[in-house]
Amino acid sequence: MIKTMVSVWRKTVLCIGIAVMLTTITFTGTWGATEPKEATEVTQKANAQVLKKLPFTNKQDFEDAKRGFIAPLPNKGVIKNDKGQIVWDLTRFAFIKQDAPAPDTVNPSLWRQSQLVIQGGLYKVVDGLYQVRTADLSNLTIIEGKDGLIVVDPLISAETAKAALDFYYQHRPKKPVVAVIYSHSHVDHYGGVRGVVSENDVKAGKVKIYAPEGFLEAAVAENVLAGNAMSRRASYMYGNLLPPGPKGQVGAGLGVTTSTGTVTLIPPTHIITKTGQKENIAGLDFEFLMAPDSEAPSEMHWYIEQLKAVTAAENCCHTLHNTYSLRGAKIRDPLAWSKYLDKTMAMWGDKTEVMYGMHHWPVWGKDRVREMLSKARDGYRYINDQTLRLANQGYNAVEIAELIELPEELAQHWALRGYYGSMNHNVKATYVKYLGWFDGNPANLHVLPPEEASKKYVELMGGADAALKKAKAAYAKGEYRWVAEVVNHVVFADPNNKAARELQADVLEQLGYQAESGPWRNFYLTGAKELREGVKKLPAPSTASPDTVKAMSLDLFFDYLGVRLNGPKAAGKKITLNLDFPDTKEKYVLAVRNGALSHRPDTQAKDADATVTMTRAALNQIVLGETSLDKEISSGNVKVQGQKEALSQFLALLDKFEFWFNIVTP
Repeated sequence: MIKTMVSVWRKTVLCIGIAVMLTTITFTGTWGATEPKEATEVTQKANAQVLKKLPFTNKQDFEDAKRGFIAPLPNKGVIKNDKGQIVWDLTRFAFIKQDAPAPDTVNPSLWRQSQLVIQGGLYKVVDGLYQVRTADLSNLTIIEGKDGLIVVDPLISAETAKAALDFYYQHRPKKPVVAVIYSHSHVDHYGGVRGVVSENDVKAGKVKIYAPEGFLEAAVAENVLAGNAMSRRASYMYGNLLPPGPKGQVGAGLGVTTSTGTVTLIPPTHIITKTGQKENIAGLDFEFLMAPDSEAPSEMHWYIEQLKAVTAAENCCHTLHNTYSLRGAKIRDPLAWSKYLDKTMAMWGDKTEVMYGMHHWPVWGKDRVREMLSKARDGYRYINDQTLRLANQGYNAVEIAELIELPEELAQHWALRGYYGSMNHNVKATYVKYLGWFDGNPANLHVLPPEEASKKYVELMGGADAALKKAKAAYAKGEYRWVAEVVNHVVFADPNNKAARELQADVLEQLGYQAESGPWRNFYLTGAKELREGVKKLPAPSTASPDTVKAMSLDLFFDYLGVRLNGPKAAGKKITLNLDFPDTKEKYVLAVRNGALSHRPDTQAKDADATVTMTRAALNQIVLGETSLDKEISSGNVKVQGQKEALSQFLALLDKFEFWFNIVTP
């Protein structure tokens, strides 16, 4: 029974998402039986209007993206793990040609962004500061101090980070890495740390690791409790199921795509706790600014005195960012975000000569830096304030999202185009942040669930055939958003209606071709693909790693078990379990009462049904499959006393989450 319990624990950990934007599914095949269709005349005209609307003659970003170029990525941008498996492959995106016009099936603005982010290699930002770009979703930044190297944000995977650092060493002196800085708590900014330093060197004091306050908790916890749902939605958001190509994946807006190597984590040794904190790192003078609850729950900006260089981490890059991620996440604070950018200008704007980022390319000169910071500041403030202005006039989230557009000066600023976030979904998120999901209209207070409502809508429309006839006529007129809404009801009323699925796929496809946002495009096209081909149950992503499991608190772990407890099944049952971890001196009581699981630290219940004693190290090893339960029992690391059947009862109450749940069908 304990073996079963540990097996459940293992599955629990392996299905949680740690920064689940990084699902490990990568499509390497071809399209299924149904090939994507061409852009309609309506879509072609819509995309042609984008060319007239935006300043495509402004080539400053292309000049900046090339500036300081030293060498292209080796092996054409292909990186493999020690088993010879590809974890990063830029050759799949070779169709994105510089100076090539946008295909009819890609929004020209998104195509332009993809042309920029596909550029990779080693770059000199200023003397002593270098970046390896497009070896992963994020940049590897290397700062040369007199005492050694500082590596900033070591990518997603250990394999890509190691390859990037080795590439740097091919062109620069091979000094030791003496410090690592994590700018924030998303996995593309720490996951490759073991590719650039060893834990032994960190423990020995040879390498210091700096991070903002709250980093470790945020890095481990942000996506645990809803991790399965987030991971599944991330497969849509990042286009992991789409073949790269003009009718498929063209990038994520923030970068090209995500690597699929080994995610690692070494806890920080030095914590930045306050704005204005100064640290001398590798002989260079850093000053920090705390920016929590902006793009990440734990984030910071900093300035390097000797290099006159500033970074605003991921709070100011060459896209309008997400104040809400479509994969699912807690809503971010655009007001605080704006104020952090203003504070960055106030602290360092007058003495900064370059701003480099954790994504994209730098900008040089005080005026350019101030332009980037001030326009980003104003953009996020505009989202916050104008959403609230219209909410206070009685508009709801959907209405406000249709009404708000950035002022012309901001809308024409390439770095505020919605390649990753979008005005539309950021505005809706801001409304929900302040006012919640309910818009105040009592008709929307207790609506029917989608499948039941859809059947009634279809009946009201005169049946599926009549609804589809009208929808096809609307499709011919290019009324794609309306068609998607109408036909969605037909699909949810009868998911086996082939004509409805095909029409819904067609309309989502055209919406994807028009989308300026990379995630929006990927959502639309992935939805179309699954409508045509069904949900294919590929090997599910596992983004947990030994480092993640070790960093997880027992409190968080037991919270997750509570999420998996089937409340209706548990109703009326009373189970009490003692858990004792002598090596960490932690004790917990788990109690099932009234359909809920509670846990209490630092105690043991006298009336517990069973007591399990094991080392935390043993739990970690068993969870990760590094040892067996029998071995741990033999070694004395696991002991069981009491009513073993109580464990069986408890385990039977835990749901197993199916990763490949339906999204575009009921």
